[in-house]
Amino acid sequence: MKIRQALISLSDKRGALEFAQGLAAQGVKLLSTGGTAKLLRNAGLAVTEIGDYTGFPEMLDGRVKTLHPKVHGGILARRDLPEHMATIAAHEIPTIDLVCVNLYPFRETVAKPGVTLEDAIENIDIGGPAMVRSSAKNYAGVAIVTDPEDYSALLGEMQANDGALSLATRFGLAKKAFVHTARYDSAIANWLTALESTAEEAPRLSPFPTALQTAFDRVETLRYGENPHQQAAFYRDPTPTAGAIANYAQLQGKELSYNNIADADAAWECVKTFATPACVIIKHANPCGVAIGGQLLEAYEKAFKTDSTSAFGGIIAFNGTVDVDVVNAMNERKHFVEVLIAPAFTLAAKALLAAKANLRVLEVPLDNAYHAFELKRVGGGLLVQTPDMFNVQPSDLKVVTKKAPTDRQLEDLLFAYRVAKFVKSNAIVFCGGGMTLGVGAGQMSRVDSTRIAVIKAQNAGLALAGACVASDAFFPFRDGVDVLAAAGAQAVIQPGGSMRDEEVIAAADEHGLAMVVTGARHFRH
Repeated sequence: MKIRQALISLSDKRGALEFAQGLAAQGVKLLSTGGTAKLLRNAGLAVTEIGDYTGFPEMLDGRVKTLHPKVHGGILARRDLPEHMATIAAHEIPTIDLVCVNLYPFRETVAKPGVTLEDAIENIDIGGPAMVRSSAKNYAGVAIVTDPEDYSALLGEMQANDGALSLATRFGLAKKAFVHTARYDSAIANWLTALESTAEEAPRLSPFPTALQTAFDRVETLRYGENPHQQAAFYRDPTPTAGAIANYAQLQGKELSYNNIADADAAWECVKTFATPACVIIKHANPCGVAIGGQLLEAYEKAFKTDSTSAFGGIIAFNGTVDVDVVNAMNERKHFVEVLIAPAFTLAAKALLAAKANLRVLEVPLDNAYHAFELKRVGGGLLVQTPDMFNVQPSDLKVVTKKAPTDRQLEDLLFAYRVAKFVKSNAIVFCGGGMTLGVGAGQMSRVDSTRIAVIKAQNAGLALAGACVASDAFFPFRDGVDVLAAAGAQAVIQPGGSMRDEEVIAAADEHGLAMVVTGARHFRH
């Protein structure tokens, strides 16, 4: 279908002039509105303003300008129906073959501090979505352009095809357009249904809209889900937070699996919480080794030592640039890894890693920003919560035992509690010297998690004498304290808040332990 007449009406004018010039160079007549028309006219383009085209001026402060039969008739008329074409001919309505529209900046407006309800309402576009939907519905005869990134490719296709755009191109643009308006309306619905107060000067918003609309873009269809009999795909937030695993760039290796991505996310979220060089090894969603060091090599060697058996086939994440020393250390240990993640790799490290053709190597920007919501599907519904952003600090701690932790113990307690945040509940983490010594995860009772953590350390040949221990939630009974004390632990960090706190603290005093409470638990399911 050849493009003869185009309507351009843009809020975001990036690339608009160059696109319009490209259309005009191919003989396309230009219609436009307000500021867009002024931009094109000032550049010397012949453009007809929409009010002159319809014979009806823009009115109501621009609220009504394109809502006119001469606009929508020219867009919606089916070119394959003689009666449609006869009708618009009788009313002297030319066809509009290309519509280039993007919408008032609602999201940007409501994101501004101090936005008023009036500001938000005035940035709800009416005519724009109507034109987008009309054009997308009639993609058989109209090309709808909503993304400036498409301008160049469309001009190129027109130049190669005597001013025409293919049906496949128009259909692709239509799909994109419907996504565009759906997300625009979703943003409006989410904001408005989150309003707890309609005071125009200071609207008060709930973090949870009464009707939550979500939007994600499919990145790829995966070979299968958690198991081969399940189908799966990976979707990305249209605007993922900086530093999220969804922003990965895969440098090499096989395609990522469902479990790879889930475990990579767990590893990455954990490692990026540390300010010093750190290494996290994840196996089946749980850390099996975490350590910090003077440099990444030291952190890796300590993390691997925690549980070298479980580390086999795991996911490794670093919070700094991986060099040849780290890769050589992995090779010396014949450490088979599914996914390796870091913010950067040296050229020499990349060259060494290239020998492992199947190893998935991901670069992810290092940033500690959090996303707004965590979502979990349940039967017939969706659980929504804000992310666990609490990272324990020394000022959060309260000593509850007769014995206070030493400065060295305090460092290890803070480290252990940060790791426990990423271990499936019930979680118990033994550590010492900036490394995990034993991790007990996901048991139905906390004392069993404690026993497993001790067994893990013993299996790895790691001594627990003098160790520090973190529990993600309170000890419901003293038995867990008895077990960790018998293993040689000397200091404990936990949230506190149990009905039997006095009993638990008394047990710690009995064993000569130092115990601090944080007041904040870290359940992870």
